[in-house]
Amino acid sequence: MASTPQGQMPLIDHLRELRKRVLSSAIAIVVAGCGGWFFYNSILVTLAKPVCDLRAAQASGAASCGALYISGVLGPLDLQIKVALMTAVIVSAPFWLYQLWAFIAPALHRKEKRNSILFVAAATPFFVMGATLGYLILPIAIDALFGFTPNAVSNLVRIDDYLDFVLRIILFVGLAFELPIFLLTFNLIGFLRGRTILKPWRAWVFSIFFAVAALSPTGDPLSMALLSAPLILFYFMAGGIALLVDRKRDKKIESIETGVTKIAAPGPITE
Repeated sequence: MASTPQGQMPLIDHLRELRKRVLSSAIAIVVAGCGGWFFYNSILVTLAKPVCDLRAAQASGAASCGALYISGVLGPLDLQIKVALMTAVIVSAPFWLYQLWAFIAPALHRKEKRNSILFVAAATPFFVMGATLGYLILPIAIDALFGFTPNAVSNLVRIDDYLDFVLRIILFVGLAFELPIFLLTFNLIGFLRGRTILKPWRAWVFSIFFAVAALSPTGDPLSMALLSAPLILFYFMAGGIALLVDRKRDKKIESIETGVTKIAAPGPITE
């Protein structure tokens, strides 16, 4: 990858770099998809648990499991492909998030690249925490949504529609938990200051609630609160850490410019 001493790259090199990152991400998704295909039944049993005990139903030879059903000649194949693909996107998310950051990193200075290691190191556990939270709130969200079913009416749910709902929640919450990582990393590379992050806090809080309400498949207040609360907490934590980083950085810059941490008081001139 050719670049100038100032870290600039020609457009064609940017496109080549983008192609490289997209191809690497696609390969990771395909590999993870093979694992999702192989462990299809175990994944399906785990995701169906909030609605029914699919493993017990399979062991007993039952013809149905709760309100879930599948239809169509191609339905079972479509379901397995969908489970494998969505599982691959979720499992490989830390890798393709890293590829996204690696595409941005060449424009950074060497010290900023070292600071960006924080993004790589923290992105995976935060994504896992978000995905786990998304899975844990599923029973609450499903019970709340099923509660709107009128009396004496059966609510039968296509299993592929149900899995769309489940996997979108897990992926959305996992990605949402990357917000503080992006904010802190941008602060460490000098792109955002702590005051810039925290000053519009009202807009940030509103945006988090709005994003959860608009993008989450469920709209019940309890699950929305469970999703929004940790995101708001992480936002303020990221802003607070950014302020500490800015204070340390400003002191260092002041020390470099003056040669001392404090400017000495003026004294009398002696001949």
